[in-house]
Parts: sequence; C-alpha cells; structure tokens
Amino acid sequence: MSAATVCWVEDDERWSALWRSANGTPPPADIIAVDDRLTADVALRMAIAGTAMLWRGDFHGANQLLKALDRRLTREHSRRPVTDFHALRQRQARRARILGMVLVPLDPGHVVPLRRAPDVRQACLHAYGEAAEPALVSLRELHGVTSAYEWRRKGVAVRALGARIHPHYGVFAPARDEYVDLVAAAPLPSTRLAFDIGTGSGVLTAVLAQRGVQSIVATDVDPRALACARENLDRLGYGDRVELLRTDLYPPGRAPLVVCNPPWLPAKPRSPLDHAVYDPGGRVLRAVLDRMTKHLTADGEGWLIISDLAERLSLRAPGEMRATFDAAGLRVLDRLDTRPRHPRADDRNDPLHTARAGEITSLWRLSPH
Repeated sequence: MSAATVCWVEDDERWSALWRSANGTPPPADIIAVDDRLTADVALRMAIAGTAMLWRGDFHGANQLLKALDRRLTREHSRRPVTDFHALRQRQARRARILGMVLVPLDPGHVVPLRRAPDVRQACLHAYGEAAEPALVSLRELHGVTSAYEWRRKGVAVRALGARIHPHYGVFAPARDEYVDLVAAAPLPSTRLAFDIGTGSGVLTAVLAQRGVQSIVATDVDPRALACARENLDRLGYGDRVELLRTDLYPPGRAPLVVCNPPWLPAKPRSPLDHAVYDPGGRVLRAVLDRMTKHLTADGEGWLIISDLAERLSLRAPGEMRATFDAAGLRVLDRLDTRPRHPRADDRNDPLHTARAGEITSLWRLSPH
C-alpha cells in the first residue's frame, strides 16, 4: 500500500495529503481542484495529459464525470477494436490510468467531505486500516473498495461447499467456482495430511477439510490472504484442522497430497490482486512443479489446477505443460476437466471471447516418477 504524500496548489495555498492506493497506483504529479463546472471533454484531455482532477463539487457529479469519461473511452475503443492479448492489456492499463485521474478527498476517519457523499468509513477501514490524516484517493479505486467490502460482507456462494466464502480486499474471490468443483470431485490419495499452496481466501482448504482431510497446512505470502483464510476457515468450523503459514510456496516436510491453484497466465501483473492471475514467465508455476517431488511422500499426489487459456491466447506453447511435468520429475496419473460457467465465456462483445468460450480448466493429478 502506498504511503506517499501528494501536494497541490488550491486557492493560492499549498496543500498536501496522503495518497491512498491499495492497488499500487503511483501518486499523480499534477493535481488541479475542479468542480461541477468541468466538462467531460475538458476532463478527458486533462486526464490524457496526466493531470489529476481533485473533485470539490457534489459527489454525484464526480460519479457522472467518471461515467462520462468511461463512455468516451468505450466509443474510442469500439472504433478501433483489438483482439491481441498484449494490445488489450495495454489498452486496459491506459483506460485505468485515465479513469484514475478523478480524485476525491478523504478526511481523517475515511470521511468523504463532499455533498451527498456515501458513508465509506467501514469499507476504507478494511482496505486501508486506521486513518488519522487527510488523504486523496481515485474515485475509481474508491468504487472498488466499496464493492469489495460488499463482497466481504455478503460473501460469495461456493456450490461445492454449500456455503459462502467472504473475500477480503486485495484477496482473489472464488467468483468462478468450476475449479473448486474439480477439487471436490478428485479421488483423495489420503485424508491424513494435505498442503494447500497459495491458499488465498482459503476456499480449497475448506473443500479439503469438508472432504475429511484431518490436517492441512495452507500457505501464502500475503498477510491479507492469511487473515482472510483464517476468518473463513474459522467461520466454517475447520480452523482447528488448519495451520496457516506465511511462506513462499511450500511449508517444511512432505505430505501425501499437495494442492495448488497457481496464476494461470504467464504475463506481468500490474496490481497486487493481479498476482493471483498473472505469473511473469510462468516462474511461479515452474517453481511449484520443480519443488513438488521434494514435498510429496513416495506414494503422494500433487493436484495442479490450471486452465488452458494461456495456450488459447498463444502465451504458452501447446505441449509445454507436459514437458514441464517431465522436467520436474512428475508423471500424469489423470486429468479432470471442466468448462467455464462464468458470464464472460458467453459474452460475444469480449475481445477474447473465442479463447474464453473454448477454455478448459483442468485438475492434473501428478506423482513422482
């Protein structure tokens, strides 16, 4: 989380505040105070030029400006469609940068001092922690913070559990749960002990516990994820069977079952949450596989959950997965497959629709040679 300070001049006075950005967006260098008199066309030109706009008018007016900027960018993109994955990500990054130029103030205690502003105190508290100083935040991020808080409050229904998982801000939510069904269906090699590598929200640990695994060590490098997993597992009644460990990938020792749902796409993450999806050069995937035999018992199994979207986007060569298994000293016992159920797979307006519609998510059952 950024702890930078931003400065700007307003009414001939120099102002400063903390910069709030849980997603790692750098603070803007140029800030101008604006209000409801600003037109969307002028705002778009300012944002493209790198000038951030600190909103001093009615809060609903800030929302309307953000929507107007979004519509203009949507029209621009519809005139020049792209289907290449890398070009699409560059466009998405540019869009996020432009829309992130509309800023709103936060008083101490996460109070938005604008007319008709919503109460965002609890949402910001969960995302940023306590706040004793004034701050600025992009309106787009504030929307993300409040949306994430609703997900945490209401939870995400997981069919395989028959229960809800409550994701914390910055922790990947199991919104598409077909991969969870694979873990619920695969034959267990043992119910004695399992390792869940990169547990995130704790959803796969919960499934293993529900299936009767007596002891589980769940790891993650992110303290937010470990806190989230602990809360979910305790709520579901499985906390006494799970040890949560902050470490890079594997805990010490060996287990008869190792489960890992690594990032699926070998591309560069642009925010902390992206690390759950993007794995530069496939480094995490290779590390998981290369070290798996050292942490499996002789008759143990490693369950790797991953989709073939990378192959369909030409980010990974066909056959590369099996070659990686061989290089790591692993053989394939079986593969369980499922098709996507999430709405984007049916969205023909998605530039990546063809790849998403054909995507297959697999649970590879692996064992040492």
